[in-house]
Amino acid sequence: MKPYRVPAIAQKYLQYDMIQNHTELPEFPDARVHLLYIFMQNHALHRGPERSETAALAASLVQMGLDTHEGIDTVTEVRNEQEMRSRQLKVLAGDYFSSLFYQLLSRSGDIQSIALMSRAVSEVNVMKMKLYSKMKSMLLTSEEYLSNMVQLNMQLFLSFTPLLDASAAGTWRQLLQEFTRCELLMREMDRSASPEAGKEGYSYWLVLENGLEEEKKLLARKDLQLKDWKQLLLKHRSMDKLMDKLSQSLENIQEAWLALGESGGNQIRMASQPFMERLNTCRRAVREG
Repeated sequence: MKPYRVPAIAQKYLQYDMIQNHTELPEFPDARVHLLYIFMQNHALHRGPERSETAALAASLVQMGLDTHEGIDTVTEVRNEQEMRSRQLKVLAGDYFSSLFYQLLSRSGDIQSIALMSRAVSEVNVMKMKLYSKMKSMLLTSEEYLSNMVQLNMQLFLSFTPLLDASAAGTWRQLLQEFTRCELLMREMDRSASPEAGKEGYSYWLVLENGLEEEKKLLARKDLQLKDWKQLLLKHRSMDKLMDKLSQSLENIQEAWLALGESGGNQIRMASQPFMERLNTCRRAVREG
């Protein structure tokens, strides 16, 4: 199989001084892109390696566009010049990344992927609106939050299912769900580091769902202190729960890669290695206190 180099190719579209100097981009969706690349290379119907690589590259840029737009704040307070510039650049960068897929795929003559991805982007936006409505109404449990976010983050990549051999479609869906879940769980671990980042993340919904009335009031405070936030997460075992979920997803991934045989299984094992490394790091930190 042709070596996986999509992240390196994507950098020429993502690295602009104006963006890097004035705003932050979301993390590259490497695990999902790598998984898509593996399946497009090994199981795509009537496609050469170059076309499969272009499809994975296009998907990565569209996802970066969606995630960049996701990071645009909706605060109505007055912003300073730097904050205004950062926000404007996020809007422009998200639009730019999202538009690149049409150029890349039309150049390679992949009209089918253009149609599939365009439909998927519309579906993602509808799913986002429904999720935001639930969040605004506070009608969400921590498990529902995770489930909704996994579906949201895998939707774009699911659009490639019709391009794969039917015999591989089931394994593709299963692994995509677990890879997406692992990426999300790792991101939720990072978000839990502070009350500002953790706002409306898994830990937030966990405390809101199970906390006492005074804990919910504390959670709602804009000036929630870091020590109070950490105490809430410790009491409700937020990090322990996230680690348990990550461990379970890794077990599911291992079961799936064993079913793929030695060659395919090794590729999946390598793609999932960052998840295992993160889990081991977290376990080590817990043991060391």
